[in-house]
Amino acid sequence: MSTFIENQKWRYATKKFDATKKIATKDLETLKEAIQLSTSSYGLQPYKVLIIENPELRAKLQPASWGQTQIVDASHLLVFANSVDVTENEIDNYMANIANTRGLQIEDLKPYSDFMKSKLIPLPAETKAIWTSKQTYLALGNLLNAAAELKIDVTPMEGFEPEKYNEILGLNALGLNASLVATLGYRHEEDTTQHYAKVRKPNEELFITL
Repeated sequence: MSTFIENQKWRYATKKFDATKKIATKDLETLKEAIQLSTSSYGLQPYKVLIIENPELRAKLQPASWGQTQIVDASHLLVFANSVDVTENEIDNYMANIANTRGLQIEDLKPYSDFMKSKLIPLPAETKAIWTSKQTYLALGNLLNAAAELKIDVTPMEGFEPEKYNEILGLNALGLNASLVATLGYRHEEDTTQHYAKVRKPNEELFITL
């Protein structure tokens, strides 16, 4: 069995974190790099990731997270916040980054820039927000896999109130929306769910070969 598959069998959505255990700085940097390297449509990465360490701030967020203890007990709380709009300025900044990284002339990227703008800018606001929100889930996937390799527990959470998160974190003023939450740390020995057998659909039910 591959190490990757073994790691996937090891990980689970941790219900109770050990609040005394903290993620080492070097491991946190590895997880940040995994998120940074995540795939996204066009490579645009239309989101920001907030790393919430402040205990007072996390205590404010807990009631908006259905009271779940992971919010305050985990070593770190990550909030993936998608851009609620995609602007020409955002695309222009991305093109400048490409030109700088690859040693290209910005003029050479105009056809690609124009193509992106033609596909994204005319979209209705709601459609844009849904699309950018989906991109955060791609980043979450990389986080889950990298964390499992480091034997760091991650609990993805959709059980929270985005509007209250936006208010508490001041995201509205930044043109951002709390899309999903992930708590990171180490499972508590009292978390009995770590011993549950993983329940998934059998392959013959999950996959269709055409």
